[in-house]
Amino acid sequence: MLSRLRTTWSLRPCVSVCRWAHTKERGRPLMLSPRTNKGMAFSLKERQILGIHGLLPPKVETQEIQALRFQNNLKKMTDPLEKYIYLMGIQERNERLFYRVLMEDIEELMPIVYTPTVGLACMHYGHIFRRPKGLFISILDKGHIRSILNNWSENDVSAVVVTDGERILGLGDLGVYGMGIPVGKLCLYTACAGIRPEKCLPVVIDVGTDNETLLADPLYMGLYQKRDRSQAYDDLIDEFMEAVVDKYGQDTLIQFEDFGNLNASRILRKYREKYCTFNDDIQGTAAVALAGLMAAQRVIGKPITAHRLLFLGAGEAAVGIANLIVMAMMEEGMNPDEARKRIWMYDKHGLLVKDRQEEMFPNQEPFVHDSPGNIGSFLDAVNTIKPTAIIGVSGAGRLFTHDVIKSMGALNERPIIFALSNPTTKAECTAEDAYTLTDGRCLFASGSPFDPVTLSDGRVITPGQGNNAYIFPGVALAVILSGVRHISDTVFLEAAKTLAAQLTDKDLEDGRLYPPLSKIREVSLQMAVKVVEYVYSKGMAFRYPEPIDKNGFVRATVWNTDYDSLLPETYDWPDVSFSPKTK
Repeated sequence: MLSRLRTTWSLRPCVSVCRWAHTKERGRPLMLSPRTNKGMAFSLKERQILGIHGLLPPKVETQEIQALRFQNNLKKMTDPLEKYIYLMGIQERNERLFYRVLMEDIEELMPIVYTPTVGLACMHYGHIFRRPKGLFISILDKGHIRSILNNWSENDVSAVVVTDGERILGLGDLGVYGMGIPVGKLCLYTACAGIRPEKCLPVVIDVGTDNETLLADPLYMGLYQKRDRSQAYDDLIDEFMEAVVDKYGQDTLIQFEDFGNLNASRILRKYREKYCTFNDDIQGTAAVALAGLMAAQRVIGKPITAHRLLFLGAGEAAVGIANLIVMAMMEEGMNPDEARKRIWMYDKHGLLVKDRQEEMFPNQEPFVHDSPGNIGSFLDAVNTIKPTAIIGVSGAGRLFTHDVIKSMGALNERPIIFALSNPTTKAECTAEDAYTLTDGRCLFASGSPFDPVTLSDGRVITPGQGNNAYIFPGVALAVILSGVRHISDTVFLEAAKTLAAQLTDKDLEDGRLYPPLSKIREVSLQMAVKVVEYVYSKGMAFRYPEPIDKNGFVRATVWNTDYDSLLPETYDWPDVSFSPKTK
């Protein structure tokens, strides 16, 4: 019972008497655990008292020197996958050093630990495997998930990121190889928002895979069976959710990641009012896309209610973005039906229109309209609907053709083109095409990074990266600190507004629709503060007493990469005598 009661002390600011280090360990185990290992930064006294003297070279190094060594080695590497393997090796040996290296060069290294390289790492997971991270739960474990959670080394978990590997980025079904996604997401929980790494649990749920290549691969590490789509799947997810809150508490944050389209929407609807949960592919993507549109408003001077939007792709991400845009339009006073009429969707079968022969799903119904005429291609849809913005979430590659981009440029003085599919190879167009084919007039954002583009007139434009990492770490930190039980879509609307507000005029002049990634720690903390303020003001927070200085409260809880002293605490007793009293 006690394990289910989430106390607040673990989330309060750490004061001088608070010791997070594992001081009970001695000897070589200290050097084998990434939580306690300092490498050559163990002091001489630590080496002598803790029984590791002589197990290291005699030099005592600073963390700065250690970081410099790894940074120099990374600079020598050119292959992104090689860099990923090297970085993950640091994480497996020295956690604090890993996060220092990552945070000091976040703009350069985020594309390695996250999209696009993490997609490549997932595809080769069984070939580059070194050491397991996270929990692996298979459908054969049904009825025993609670005991598997008991095997995890940490008993106080605040955030779980879970995938079933069915739709990894735009790469499809990778089964158990999808573990790279929860691991990468939780790296950014810590690097971007300062959430303590030991409070984070990555999980992959293995119910099989429909990927024939993996099923024939002797190095594949999951179940050799087709993906289970029976009632047993739902029962397994139910058991997983119940086991997590039973062990860690009702307000444990559970983030769903890269589930297949049908399961993602269905699971979110099923659990969102029962658990503290969100789906980043649906809600995180929606918030970052909306933030980009809000930033574009500052350039164009046109309210969001004046836009017409055409989506390429009509899956969970498209519907999630569309629903949040409708909420933003409603906040500006527009009727919801009128708002939905301004949003169109185009999938592999064509426009979502009434009386279409191909199947459509319930979550798409609000965006199904009367047919505007004979539409044979996405280009036809652009020329007929005349959108002010096109948003690509198809995961199908370069479908924003040159003709589509040129048409957008002819229809709009400042066309908005968002190619949000990941990884880079799945983006609907490149930044170079978007800018050059519109003479630099378009407002462009992508899900994965593109290099700055130099135009024929010498102008250099820095593409905006609509990266979910601008959203989910800050939202997660706020939710954990405030004790939110259920995460409303209004939280993501607030997050989108907060992100857009942090964009400077200089950023906009450079062509950015999002702040530089180098500022993402500050962006995440400011977002956490705003969301904490919002959830308390709306009665969504359940952790009391409510902090008066919410900015100070959030920042005081942030984990840092400095090494802890592992020496036992020693002190004197003042004015004490150990001799018997004499008369």
